[in-house]
This record gives sequence, C-alpha cells and structure tokens, in this order.
Amino acid sequence: VIIIIVLVIRTFLILPFQISGQSMYDSYYDKEFIIVDRFSYISKLKEPKRGDVIVFNTHIKNKEYFIKRIIGTPWETVKISWWMVYVKTVWANDYTLLDEKYLSNDNYNSTYINWDDKEFLFTVPKWKYFVMWDNRNASSDSRTCFSTCNFEWSSNYINSKDIVWKVFIDLWYIDLAKFKFLHPNLAIPTKPKFFSSPSNYNYDK
Repeated sequence: VIIIIVLVIRTFLILPFQISGQSMYDSYYDKEFIIVDRFSYISKLKEPKRGDVIVFNTHIKNKEYFIKRIIGTPWETVKISWWMVYVKTVWANDYTLLDEKYLSNDNYNSTYINWDDKEFLFTVPKWKYFVMWDNRNASSDSRTCFSTCNFEWSSNYINSKDIVWKVFIDLWYIDLAKFKFLHPNLAIPTKPKFFSSPSNYNYDK
C-alpha cells in the first residue's frame, strides 16, 4: 500500500528535484532542493502562465530536464530591445515592459542576445512557450534555441507537452551536519520559501 501511494504521489502529484547549475541565480541556487507540482498541469486545472518557473523535458542526452521561467505564452509576441523585455498579449495593440523585479541586480534590465542591443521579436506559436533563465546572460534559453539556432530541428520555443512540472516549494539546501539551511559553496544562510517563491511573481501588478 505504501509503495502504491508513493508511486501515485510521484507520478501524478509532486516530485522532489535538486537543481544543478547557476542558470536560475538569484531566484534558485545550485544544489538547492525544490518540490514540483505535477497535478496542476496534467489535470488541466491550470494552464502554464507567464511567471511560472517550470521543469520540462529537453530531449537532450545527459540533460533530461531544464528549469526555466515562462516569459511568452501561445500567440504572444516577446520583444527584446535595449536589454529589456516586452510582451504583447493576444488582444493588445502595444507592448508592455516586464518589470522583472525577481532578477538580481546584475540581470535586471540586462537581457541580451549575443550581446547585441538591436530589437528582436519572437511570436510564440500555438501550444508552445518562450522561456528564459533568471541568470540571463550566463545561460542559453529560448533566445538562442537553447544552444544554437543553426540546425533545422532547433527552435526558440518549447512544446506544451514537454512541460511536466511547476515549481511549488523551494526547500533550499540543508546542511545535515550542522542542521542549518546553509549553501555548501556560497555559505548563504536562508530558509525554505513556500508560497512566496519567485515562481509566483505577479506580472500584472
């Protein structure tokens, strides 16, 4: 019975992950533990929306999952111009500047594409999403097809069917030896973030 319950929970409800890498600094750190919510998306109770921090399947060998933030949803147009990010929603006549206060000082209003300050436009197709890291200029994401846009199969967008989880709880990193929430490399003390996680940032404020 216990095994069945655990399998059901891990398959349909929640799942623990440990983050590897610096792509989401300063919202989420390397080695940090998170709990992801699978039920909301597979049950269709909620659709992925702008601001959600998601875990999705990459179909890349040795990199099974990525964690990123949704910036553009289906039919929207994302504009990156002069290091800032704008979005035009489906029925809007103009673009709205995203005030991305969850970004670190180094990344705030510093979103580049190959260090070029010209204007870039991305119109998100149906059933797809435009995503970016929070550590904007230290990682690859939808801006550069996750590594390069030079191949026929590469794309700036991820498929909705590849989104499997939404970050639900940020457990951070616990030093079991000292029984403290202390990052092993950065020595940053903190505490778990439950419902105030950056994944819940409201873009409509």
